[in-house]
Amino acid sequence: MKDKNDLIFGIRAVIEAIRFGKDIDRVLIKRGLKGELFRELITEIKENSISFQYVPEEKLNRVSHKNHQGVIAFISPVTFHKIEDVIANVFEKGEIPFILALDGVTDVRNFGAIVRTAECAGVHAIVIPEKGSVRIGADAVKTSAGALHKLPVCKVANLKQGLEYIQQSGVTLFGATEKTSENYYSHDFNKPVCIVMGAEDTGLSNDVIRLCDYLIKIPILGEIQSLNVSVAASVLIYDVVRQRAK
Repeated sequence: MKDKNDLIFGIRAVIEAIRFGKDIDRVLIKRGLKGELFRELITEIKENSISFQYVPEEKLNRVSHKNHQGVIAFISPVTFHKIEDVIANVFEKGEIPFILALDGVTDVRNFGAIVRTAECAGVHAIVIPEKGSVRIGADAVKTSAGALHKLPVCKVANLKQGLEYIQQSGVTLFGATEKTSENYYSHDFNKPVCIVMGAEDTGLSNDVIRLCDYLIKIPILGEIQSLNVSVAASVLIYDVVRQRAK
């Protein structure tokens, strides 16, 4: 069940929340909604790069029985950052960028565990796509043990384009996938690094695989052929820490 404090109902209320600077995670809009106020809402959503989705009224009613007027917004408990600002800030401080990108990770427990590990290891930011990613609500904050309030999360409209920007900024992309023969420990992480993790069921998307500078894997010696994504992320994150600590 959604916490009522995570939601905003009604077209005008959502418009005002956006203008007031509320961090909106995403907006659900009833299919077929029309009118001048609706067009005003769409303009605000697009100008502020907020994720939105057209859904049947039944879905809105399942989220809440309140008078939602065909629009429900989910408030984010964290403030999202721009990856451009994060990278610039890291370089200005004279540090070596260490970024983690998640391609299609939707399980809130896995996401929270990954964020907790990343914050402990000194990762500078986590990058996620607006669509096809976990919703960052109170559950995510709880499973991260509060790390989401400390580690910058960057939402990008398109993950491939976001990764291209990271790459063009001088950061090497390492994609974690079983579709390679290269073990992670054969690579040098003493340089600007972005590790890209994929969803547990499908792994990295083909576009991301083609974009990465290197593909790396964790060797599996047992009969179960894959690790939980949060465990795999921990292994790779702490090898970066190990190498940089030398």
